[in-house]
Amino acid sequence: MPITYTSGEQVEVYRFSLPVTIGVPFLALFLQAFIPIRFPRFAVYVDLPLLVTIFFGMARRNPIAGLVTGAFIGLAQDMTGHNPIGIYGIAKTIVGYGASSLGVKLDVENAGARFLVTLGFYLVHSAAYFMVARGLVNMTLNWSWVHGMLAGLTNAMLGTFLYFVLDRFKQRT
Repeated sequence: MPITYTSGEQVEVYRFSLPVTIGVPFLALFLQAFIPIRFPRFAVYVDLPLLVTIFFGMARRNPIAGLVTGAFIGLAQDMTGHNPIGIYGIAKTIVGYGASSLGVKLDVENAGARFLVTLGFYLVHSAAYFMVARGLVNMTLNWSWVHGMLAGLTNAMLGTFLYFVLDRFKQRT
């Protein structure tokens, strides 16, 4: 599964209907907030709003749209949790911008590329979250490479399947 370089003329940019643009992130935030009530380990290993941020960023291939999408999803996730507002907002803004920028440069339509991109952006998100929480908010957090890699692999596998489901909602521009 090679990751190929594509020129700007070969890249397809997608858009989404308004119900999908609002509904999918809202559903991801809802599930992220309420599934851990029954299954506490879910929140430890899975970040559905992050997967939605990566998907919309890669599909739209517009860095500004990815940045705004990441910021809104991250801030909404901050509001549903117990952390200070802005930690997820900053981390997901970085990921949304990066996913959109990378989507322009690489063919992110195959499963292997999606898996690697999701794994990489999960680690970027974790590092950004850790740095903001420790450096700006002075939260006490511990970094674990084993947990980070297991959670990254879990999100990459789930994301790869989720992206193929969400592909059905794409509309060509």
